Amino acid sequence: MDSVSRYLAEIGRRGGQRSRRALDPATARRMVLVREARRAFRRFHARCFWSSPADYRVTEADLPWVAERLRTFGGREGWQIGAKLCR
Repeated sequence: MDSVSRYLAEIGRRGGQRSRRALDPATARRMVLVREARRAFRRFHARCFWSSPADYRVTEADLPWVAERLRTFGGREGWQIGAKLCR
């Protein structure tokens, strides 16, 4: 039982430490936008991105394209996500 307590304490200690990655705010925002675009690509693939391979890897350069397709063919929900990607 003592080893479990030590293990959980170690996990908690590491989880509470600040990230060692040094990112400026602009880079962090771009990473979040790319992650959201990838999520939207998977979610709206059948409706908006059917002509692209399902395993296509969205990059930062694809953000305007993903946003445009979502706003054109994604309905209200897709339009809202596309608008967030354009900020």
